[in-house]
Amino acid sequence: MLTRRLLLTAATATAIVTRAHAAPDSFAAFLATLRTEARRAGISAATLDSAFAGVTPNRKVLERDRHQPEFTMTWAQYRNLLLTQKRIDEGVAAIAQNRALFAAVQARYGVGPGVIAGIWGLESSFGTKTGDFRVVEALATLAWDGRRASFFRGELMAALKILQAGDVSPVNMTGSYAGAMGQPQFMPTSYLRYAVDFTGSGRRNIWTSRPDVLASIANYLARSGWRSGGAWGQPVALPAGFNTTPSGRDHRRPLADWARDGLRPIAGRWHATADTPAALLLPDGAGGDAFLVYPNFAAIRRYNPSDFYALAVGLLGDSVA
Repeated sequence: MLTRRLLLTAATATAIVTRAHAAPDSFAAFLATLRTEARRAGISAATLDSAFAGVTPNRKVLERDRHQPEFTMTWAQYRNLLLTQKRIDEGVAAIAQNRALFAAVQARYGVGPGVIAGIWGLESSFGTKTGDFRVVEALATLAWDGRRASFFRGELMAALKILQAGDVSPVNMTGSYAGAMGQPQFMPTSYLRYAVDFTGSGRRNIWTSRPDVLASIANYLARSGWRSGGAWGQPVALPAGFNTTPSGRDHRRPLADWARDGLRPIAGRWHATADTPAALLLPDGAGGDAFLVYPNFAAIRRYNPSDFYALAVGLLGDSVA
């Protein structure tokens, strides 16, 4: 899947900045409406006072949301950008330093270290790059004047519910400009569904608690259909003259059929049984990398619905585990 971002002219960017500074009354009215809605949803006045203290339209959030260059990236470019030796080395070290924790998480959720580390590494470089935007302010800004106002309004209400539960304080609820939070980069609605308190502290801490971070990623995958003990897929070699027409995620056949057609693992053995449904992915088309992907690939795509992302998670996980 290609990465796409909107290109905004300088004039439009200026207009965004102008509105962010010229319409404080509009933003105040918007927050007042939100407060009323949140109170009806059971959010206390004290939580709202704390959450909205000092919140103003964030110019940097709007600029990043609207003023991003549009570009397309091939799979080879994406792979080389993300699957660096530095990231792989960091992943190997992260697993080695947390071996007992990964084992405990796997015992509870049935998800192995590789795919968890793959997501952890891509989302936040193993917890080192989590974003420093105040989530409530970022979401309020985007809900007030964003391309997907309704979506971000729902995420903002979810963020307020998290604060009401006491899992984190507003000042420590930080993340990306779009509201993705903590080391797993969960949106607030995903946090409410999948974040777990693995330590038993009474709080689900995806910002600074490594056990909660890894367990939350595992829980997300487990509840998205991850099959314990199964692989996501693997790189394959195609026979000369192979007809690549029957490819894509929706064209699934038993692994034995692909093997009968001459496909072979790039290295080692097959990572699934002969009757496992498998699909052939050619992310850069014929002549580029080829992969057979298994049912667990779909669970990774529930985390991020990009084939490029899911392939990178799987390959990074295999490299570090």
